[in-house]
This record gives sequence, structure tokens and C-alpha cells, in this order.
Amino acid sequence: MKILVVNGSPKGKYSVTLQTALYLEKHFPKHNFKILHAGQRIRGLAKNFGPAVKDLEEADLILFSYPVYTFIAPSQLHRFIDLMKHSGADLRGKFVTQITTSKHFYDVTAHRYIQDNCQDMGMKVIRGLSADMDDLLTEKGQKEARRFFSYVLWCMKNDSFEPLPRTAAPAAHVPVHVPEAVPAAESSPECTGKGQEAAVKEKPAFQGKDVVIVTDCREEDTQLRNMILRFQSVLSLRSRVVNIREYPFSGGCLGCFNCAVSGKCIYKDGFDEFLRNDIQKGAAIVYAFSIQDHSMGPLFKQYDDRQFCNGHRTVTMGMPMGYLISGDYSREFNLQMIIEGRAEVGGNFLAGTATDETDPDRAVDRLAATLVYALKHGYVQPRNFYGVGGMKIFRDLIYKMQGMMKADHKFYKAHGQYDFPQKDKGTLVKMYLVGALLSSPKLKAKMGNMMNEGMLAPYRKVLEKK
Repeated sequence: MKILVVNGSPKGKYSVTLQTALYLEKHFPKHNFKILHAGQRIRGLAKNFGPAVKDLEEADLILFSYPVYTFIAPSQLHRFIDLMKHSGADLRGKFVTQITTSKHFYDVTAHRYIQDNCQDMGMKVIRGLSADMDDLLTEKGQKEARRFFSYVLWCMKNDSFEPLPRTAAPAAHVPVHVPEAVPAAESSPECTGKGQEAAVKEKPAFQGKDVVIVTDCREEDTQLRNMILRFQSVLSLRSRVVNIREYPFSGGCLGCFNCAVSGKCIYKDGFDEFLRNDIQKGAAIVYAFSIQDHSMGPLFKQYDDRQFCNGHRTVTMGMPMGYLISGDYSREFNLQMIIEGRAEVGGNFLAGTATDETDPDRAVDRLAATLVYALKHGYVQPRNFYGVGGMKIFRDLIYKMQGMMKADHKFYKAHGQYDFPQKDKGTLVKMYLVGALLSSPKLKAKMGNMMNEGMLAPYRKVLEKK
């Protein structure tokens, strides 16, 4: 078989994930493995995608190999997916699978992103391998890799793959109404318009800060531009737009860890300072985008990945966030998980996601009102599973790697994020005593309802307080 390994890591041959593909090549010598360094060569591929189309069409199996970057695949692989989908390559009926390495922080959303896009192209998706970065160094991890590929071969032989989603007609986007005092997007050369800029500046700031709207809006994105215009018009606070399409990015995150100690990015384009001073010092952040390939698109992914200059530090904790989204968001379950998970892990209140699917005017107005309420009342909800689970992974990771990730370690110590449960010795002793009581049938019978009464006792003290 001809197997094309699409290496999405910007590190090329130095990719940790790629080593698993090389291991499979060694242990399955009957098959011909060819490696396409898509992540490292993305700029050249953007200029000439023809050779990649040839490799993709000739392969019997396409194997995506990449590290998980900020909930999905690296921005370079995002761009490759974009090029692949618009290249005209006929990949219908072709088998595809994936291998990732990570610390299992939202690896599920990364895998689903690849699956959704491959299924768009009519490909037969075989469930991939999500490995820890160090798995291949263990006998157990090596065995799992071999068993995974044997399973892939069995699936191909038996034509077994993930069921294709039902196709449905795209929902009609409802036009957004911009208040008369604000120029509509069609008549404005900029994303917000000069008249709107003047009107927004007259509004009060919140504690001296603006609400920052981060977007990748293009000239032709009329619907998204009008959503931004309406939001700025109905928002009672001062706001400003940052269009990342205008920022001179030198490239996507390289995963080089140059920023691990100092927080300084290896690129000299100044994005780290721009992020911290122009965006993260705002009162709140609202992201405005049109859905592209089941995500926020390659440019926004580059923006997200470059935020790794902050490492794993939740530097915007307590800041409300919101989203203005043009597209069929109600069908994008994976994107919904990413957006909620990002807010939960960051300790941000998600004020809402306003879309243009049904009643965009009302949705935009509700987002604006909710955002203002959250700011004025300092409202932040307790983390749910997405946030608690994600932060536990980061907590353990940073604690073990504190010698290298010094900036992260310092931040976690200062903010009490090393909340290891094994250090709560009082609870441990108490649970041993309860366990001993429950292990004795006689004592358990004598206790009757005392256990439940004891559990509720501290809560009743709270209720008795005036």
C-alpha cells in the first residue's frame, strides 16, 4: 500500500509525533510510507500545491501526523487543510486516519476537526491514535501503536469507517440590521466605518478600558461586518476593533519553547507585546469571525497558536468574552466545545455566542447586554468539567516541567493553581475513618441515617445564617 504521512508539525523531521509514523514504517515493511512535511513547507505549498495533490490522489491511505496545538491542529496544518479542500483533488472514497501526540488536552476536538474536514471531501475516516508525548518510549506505547495500525489495515480490508454525517441544506443567514445612525458595511471601506468610530468614542470606557473586538473580517464579509457594527452600536460601553488580517505576522507558532522561560516569542514581529498591550488589557474580548472549515479559520488559528507566548498561564482570568459568528454554528458541535472549553479553561465568563442563523439582531443585542452585566458585576461562573479537567492536565504538566516552563511555574504558584488533592491530609484521614465504618455491617446498621445527617450538618449551618 501507498501511505502518505502528512506531517503537520512545523518542526518537520524533528517532530515528536512523526516518530510514531516512522516506528510504524519500520514495523510494517510491506507498505510504502511517504512523508509530506506539510507544516514546515506550508508557504511553498501555498504557492504550488500541485505536487501535494498528486501525492494525495496516489495514496491508498492518508495518515495525518501532528501535535495538538490549542484545542486543534497547528495553524500550518489548518492552512494545508484549506488548500487541500480547495485544490480540486478528488479524494472521495480514500481512507484517512490520524496520529497525534499531546498531554490529552482537548485532543478530542483536534481529532474531530480533521474528521469533519475529511468527511467533507467524501473520505473514509478511521478513528485515529491519540498518544501521550512519551508513549512511544514505553513498551506499552509501542504495542498500542502497532495494534492501532493493524486495526487500520483491518478497517481498510473490511471497508469499515466512521459513518458519514447526514447532509443537509445550509441554513439561510438572516440579514443583520444596523441602526440608522451607523453606516452599513456596504458603504464603508473599513470594518467598522468612520462614522461608527466617532460614535463609539463618545461612549464611556469601563474603568478606563475598551471592549476589544478581535476579527479577521474581510472587505467582502458584509454579514460579519454588519454584526460588528450593530454590536458596537448597541453596546453601552466604548469599544474598538482589532483586525488581525492587518497584523504583519512573521508566521505560525513553531513549538520551539523559546518563550518557556522569558515569555518572549522567537519571532521579531512584536506579536507578544501587541497581544498583551493592545488586546489583553481591554475590559473584555469579543471574537468576530465567519466559520471556515469547521473552525475559526487558518488566520485565527495562527493568532491562537501564537498566544503560546503566554504559555499555559490564564492571564485573562475573570475577563468576560463573547463571540460574533457568521455561519451555521448550531451544526458545529466540535467548534461549540472548543469555544466553551477555551472560556472554561481560561477562567472567563462566556457572555454569549451571537450568530446570524435565526434572529441575529436579538442575539447581538443580548450578547452586548450580557457582557456589560458581567463587567459591572464582576460575574464569573465556577468552572465546569471542561475547565476543571483542562486545568488539572495543565497543573500536573507544569509542575513536572517547572524547570523549563519557569514563567508558567511562577504564575501557577502565585495563583494557587497547584491544588493537588493528595495534600489535603485532613480529608484523607476522614475518608479512611468513614471507609472503616462502612466496612463493618454491624456499625453500618447502628448508624442508620447518621451518615446522611452528618453530611448535611455543615450545609444546615450555612442555611441557618441570616
